[in-house]
Amino acid sequence: MKVRIFDTTLRDGEQSPGVALSPEQKLLIAKKLDKLGVDAIEAGFPVVSEGEKKAIRMITDANLSSEICGLARTSKKDIDAAVDCGLKYIHAFIATSDIHLEHKLHLTRDEVLSKAIEAVEYGKSRGLQVEFSAEDATRSDREFLKKVFGEVAKAGADRIDIPDTVGYSTPQYIAEITKDAIAASKLPVSVHCHNDFGLAVANAISGIQAGAQCAHVTINGIGERAGNASLEELVMALQCLQFDKKWETNINTKLLYETSRYISNLVGMPVQPNKAIVGENAFGHESGIHTHGVLSNPLTYEPINPELVGRKRWFQVGKHAGAHGMNAMLKEYGIEPDKEQTQIILEKVKRLGDQGKQVTDVELLSIASEILGERGIKRIVQLTGFSVSTGIGTMPYAFVKLNIDGKEIFATDYGVGPVDASLNAIQKITGKIAEVRIKEYGLASIAGGSNALCEVTIKVEDPFGNMASAKSIGEDIVTTSVQAMIDGINRIMLKKMLKEKKVGN
Repeated sequence: MKVRIFDTTLRDGEQSPGVALSPEQKLLIAKKLDKLGVDAIEAGFPVVSEGEKKAIRMITDANLSSEICGLARTSKKDIDAAVDCGLKYIHAFIATSDIHLEHKLHLTRDEVLSKAIEAVEYGKSRGLQVEFSAEDATRSDREFLKKVFGEVAKAGADRIDIPDTVGYSTPQYIAEITKDAIAASKLPVSVHCHNDFGLAVANAISGIQAGAQCAHVTINGIGERAGNASLEELVMALQCLQFDKKWETNINTKLLYETSRYISNLVGMPVQPNKAIVGENAFGHESGIHTHGVLSNPLTYEPINPELVGRKRWFQVGKHAGAHGMNAMLKEYGIEPDKEQTQIILEKVKRLGDQGKQVTDVELLSIASEILGERGIKRIVQLTGFSVSTGIGTMPYAFVKLNIDGKEIFATDYGVGPVDASLNAIQKITGKIAEVRIKEYGLASIAGGSNALCEVTIKVEDPFGNMASAKSIGEDIVTTSVQAMIDGINRIMLKKMLKEKKVGN
């Protein structure tokens, strides 16, 4: 059975505290969502501002494959604003819970019902597809909710939506009222679940199992308060978990990670590392027991193949590391220690881990180089020139010169600070050959006083999912950051070079 995916990242997602998108940014996200394969995009709430209207017009004019929807209250003003934006589809809502009626709307149940019917009839008279939504449905009187759904269906509504507005439902209850809505309206039903108790995806799945044909979701689960049902979690659960029916969506799952990263960066909301499917740690392994199992058969500790969602598995060494995982990491750099050397390297890694330190790729390679008696791992990129300029009233500016396999290349760039400017300049150079981007940047002080030392840890990634981490310690934050970045780039480029060499052979 096909489940319809209604994405509300651009409406409910943008209502996250601290998120504000320009019309141009909203259009970029809409195009990403369309490419991902969502069935419907809730482009925004037309009546709230002129900028919102402009954004929605731009999206409706973009000839996307997804249906484009706009939010509207049960008022002619809101519905007219949607029509003025070129929309053919509205998501019209009014609250039905006694809490909202008494304290927000100051209306009786009969008045709410009347407004709901009038809005649906007016929307249909304007030639719109109307999805009616009973705000705070899960805290509404069940008999009244059924009555509202039945009456708006008679008025011509095309779809019914059940919003769990404050994430108050349980999977059992959302299933019950989904069945109520289907019986009362005889229309396709959507579920719109919030995550205040961490049950949004579970509730959405339960609604679908009970007969709902559509789920309202957002990328990364962003949204008001604790957010909405996460698109990537819902889609992969429907596709991979065991149900009594087989569920399908139109989502291109291989684009999930790319879309997640893109929207996270654009809206300025980082994804927590342990987030399912798209979190950085979702396919990362450190424990020796786990890495050994994954290397033998990935299914031992991975429920799905990471490539299915556009990811790659990766290993981290530390005090929980084992020989198999560590040697798998070293092999990526062309290093294959014997059994005795492996044990010595592993002991040194565990010693660092016991001190509470994160062991980066660069440190692992340094330890391996020392034990194997080599004179260091090949450095493809060398820093040969570097300066920064900053001050009050001027945007920080950096000059960087690199030697890449014997060729001198320089670049200049600006940034929000001297570190940002420096890293931007480096990426401007390396982007021509490696397209390396920063995934994580961490700064810590490891000594106080006039000779204070800082520790910069950085993780970089290329477009193919190859990752490398590096750490640098020094007195100057900017210089230390640049050195860590160069180390990370070297590791990525070495990995790439060795893989290309294997393919060539």
